[in-house]
Amino acid sequence: MSAVAAKNDVLKDLDVQVLSISVDSPFVHKVWNDNELSKMIGKDIPFPMLSDQDGTIGKMYGIYDEDSGVETRGRFIIDPDGVVQGFEVLTPPVGRNVAESIRQIKAYQMVRATKGAEVAPSGWKPGKTTLKPGPDLVGNVWKVWKVEEAFED
Repeated sequence: MSAVAAKNDVLKDLDVQVLSISVDSPFVHKVWNDNELSKMIGKDIPFPMLSDQDGTIGKMYGIYDEDSGVETRGRFIIDPDGVVQGFEVLTPPVGRNVAESIRQIKAYQMVRATKGAEVAPSGWKPGKTTLKPGPDLVGNVWKVWKVEEAFED
């Protein structure tokens, strides 16, 4: 949560609305913000921390654990039309990567801006090679994109 909050300005510049949702009550969110999260980033969490105490939202996204009454940690990239374009669900021992989320958001935005005329291959970042889907690309991806690009910084 604090890592996302630390990148909130970048996300706002990308026209992204961040929402944090958990089964915790608004009072627990306040205490968590006041006593831990705000100390990690030097200010209050800059986006809404919503309460899903009965797990309704978590059930809709398939992350609510009925037995324990908690939601598995995850992040969902939802486009302006309300369509889930990407999601990642991890168990608590491993944290999510905010830089990867930002990379994926930029990729989805590029694809949307080109109306699918260009797509983002593995590891794509702005300024890197895109692919132009069509019959000419079939069997020829290797001519326009090198796997090494997926690992470049």
